[in-house]
Amino acid sequence: MNKQAVIEKEKTTERTAKYHILVSDAMSQEGLLPLLENANVHCVEAYVDEVEDLTQFDALLVRSATKVTEELLQKMPNLKIVARAGVGVDNIDLDAATKHGVVVVNAPDGNTISTAEHTFAMISSLLRKIPQANASIKAGEWNRKAFQGSELRGKTLGIVGFGRIGTQIAKRARAFEMSLLVFDPFLTKARAEKIGVTPASLDDVLAQSDIITVHTPLTKETKGILGMENIAKTKQGVFLINCARGGIIDESALKHYLANGHIAGAALDVFEEEPAQDKELLEFDNVIATPHIAASTKEAQLNVASQVSEEVIRFLEGQPATNSINLPTLSKEIYEKIQPYYDLTKRMGNLLSQVMKTPVQEIEVYYGGNITDLETSITTRSLIAGFLQPRVDAAVNDVNAALIAKERGITYGEKHVENTFGYSNLIHAVVHGEDRHFDIKGTYIKEYGARIVSINGFNVDFVPQGHLLYIQHNDKPGVIGRIGQLLAEHDVNIATMQVGRKQEGGEAIMMITVDKTVEEDVLKAVRKIEDIQFADKIEG
Repeated sequence: MNKQAVIEKEKTTERTAKYHILVSDAMSQEGLLPLLENANVHCVEAYVDEVEDLTQFDALLVRSATKVTEELLQKMPNLKIVARAGVGVDNIDLDAATKHGVVVVNAPDGNTISTAEHTFAMISSLLRKIPQANASIKAGEWNRKAFQGSELRGKTLGIVGFGRIGTQIAKRARAFEMSLLVFDPFLTKARAEKIGVTPASLDDVLAQSDIITVHTPLTKETKGILGMENIAKTKQGVFLINCARGGIIDESALKHYLANGHIAGAALDVFEEEPAQDKELLEFDNVIATPHIAASTKEAQLNVASQVSEEVIRFLEGQPATNSINLPTLSKEIYEKIQPYYDLTKRMGNLLSQVMKTPVQEIEVYYGGNITDLETSITTRSLIAGFLQPRVDAAVNDVNAALIAKERGITYGEKHVENTFGYSNLIHAVVHGEDRHFDIKGTYIKEYGARIVSINGFNVDFVPQGHLLYIQHNDKPGVIGRIGQLLAEHDVNIATMQVGRKQEGGEAIMMITVDKTVEEDVLKAVRKIEDIQFADKIEG
């Protein structure tokens, strides 16, 4: 077909197309075939700033280069869906997309195998010194003694974070006859037994593992989780692997322990700053590195493009989005009614996740009052997503939360009840673990916003956001004063304090809002105060 014929065909497709789709980043052409071969689709492959009329598009496909901002969304008033060909959605303003009624989807499974294989390749290369030996022989040397390595068989592999990628790594490690220790707050004994791994505390993983690989999302809780204090708990001669997110391993601490010989080697695909700038770190002979390519295989790029292409077509044809990151599609009227409760349940789930750090088997959600007139399945999914997100190595959303919960052996359900304890609406969530349970009650008051009004039967009243300090203690004189004094000594300012008790002199709780994150050394000091039973920080 000559050039003019191609142009004429393009114009005809544009006129007759039912859906107009913009692909603004380079993607696998084979992966885009579901769009390119669909007679109902007019597909434009161009950068957003190269397109004169953005108002025509129903869908936008991106990778990481295109920034989907409030400004861009305003220029695309007919946009219905944004699809990210990959996992991370840092380049997409999710709040703005939700406000504009635009669904955001991703491809959470597309690069699981490629990342797992790359991680295992890094482990093998590190222990067998393959990159160093390759460089040596290409330099004309033949120094066999310099590159004596270690076998994987019989070694203990510690996996921090056990989602899709961690699970795939475990399967490969078993084939190499390795022992497997896993730290993941959501890993139940039943699932661990089924997969053939041993659940352990973070301290046990650090102390017993010969090799440690991290596969968690980068959150406030996981940033620097392998830092000065925790690396000191590892075995002499440990190997560290990071093919997840830059910042999970503190690079300053990593250099310190490489320099003193405590760490035998490190393999890094991701860095705190990218492109990698830390020359000191990369100059260590026992550090091997790749430029964030764990997901960069032909198969992975084909998979993610194909997944989002098919997802976009299904959605535009009226089917539900299966990998939605934000709210399901709702009318503006319903969205405005449900949004306050949606935000509340997401915060409640996040709070429960942070205070309930043991494996969880069941989550129950009870609704009372005027919220029962709305579609509460949406808010239940929001709560489950909020609960799972802090500890899962993939984006969790309202649609996939159920599947991810099932994969981790967590069941959940919802009920409508009569008792609202005097509130016009009440949401009561109970999380059951293997050895304890935790419950909270929340409400939304138009004049005051979202509130938490009960924790484990103790009456409180606070906003579930900001920097929080949760404390269980004995109700005795002086306890509150000692906590206030200790926080002041560490330059931690108290904004609000809620105290709840059931009877004088018995068990009591405190929920303190502070102006900055409570550091671990301050938490340890709080826990040492007499009559303190439990203390932990919560980031709302």
